[in-house]
Amino acid sequence: MPGVRQNIFEDINVKSENKEIPELSKDIKNISGDSTCDYRQDSMNNIWRGDKKVFSGFATDSFVKNKQSPICEGGFIYTGLTTGEVIKLNSSTQQIVWVADVFRASNLMGGASVVDIVAHVGVDKNFVYAGGLGDSFCKLNKYSGDKIWCLNISVPVDFIMVDDYAFVVGTDNMLYAINTKSGNVYWKAEVKKQIKPGYDGTNITVGKQRINYKTGK
Repeated sequence: MPGVRQNIFEDINVKSENKEIPELSKDIKNISGDSTCDYRQDSMNNIWRGDKKVFSGFATDSFVKNKQSPICEGGFIYTGLTTGEVIKLNSSTQQIVWVADVFRASNLMGGASVVDIVAHVGVDKNFVYAGGLGDSFCKLNKYSGDKIWCLNISVPVDFIMVDDYAFVVGTDNMLYAINTKSGNVYWKAEVKKQIKPGYDGTNITVGKQRINYKTGK
C-alpha cells in the first residue's frame, strides 16, 4: 500500500500495576469523531462516499466479519483494515497521510495470521487509539502515525474511554484498565464475555458483570 508507513509495534509484556484509579467523571468520552460522517467501509478494505469509491485497500482472502466504519475528524478520515493497518486519509484530496501497522510483526512469521482491526478506532485530541486481533492496542500520534505506546492485547470488540483511561476487553477474557497518558495497566479483571464494555459512573459493565472502575474488583 502506498503512503508513509510507520512500524509502531514492539513486544511489551502486559503487567498490571494493581493501582487504584482516581475519581472519574460520569460520562464516557466521545472518541467517534463527527456524527455526520457519511463515509462507509466494506469487507474488502474499500472506503466509499455514497456510490463513489475514495480508497481501495488490499483485500484479504479471509477476514473477521465486523461493522468497522470510518471516523471523520478535522477534515480527515481514520479507520482500521483487515490487514491490521490503521490509515489516515485526507477527505479533500483522498490521499493517504499515513499508514500504521497495528500488530506484532511475529504474527506474520509463523504466528497468528489474523490481524484484523475489528474494533472501531478512536480519536481523542492529538491521538488515535486502535486495537486489533494481531496482539495490539496502541496510542498513535494523530499527525504522524508514530507510536506513543503499544500493549500486547488482542482486541476483539470496541473499547471505551473515560477521562484519561481506556477500558479494553481482550481475547484472553480480561478487562484492562489503561492509563492513556502512560500506557500503564492499572488493573485487569477476568470477564465472562467478549463484548464492548459500558460505564454507569461507578462500575465498568461487561454484560451483566459490574466491575468497580477504581479497583477492578
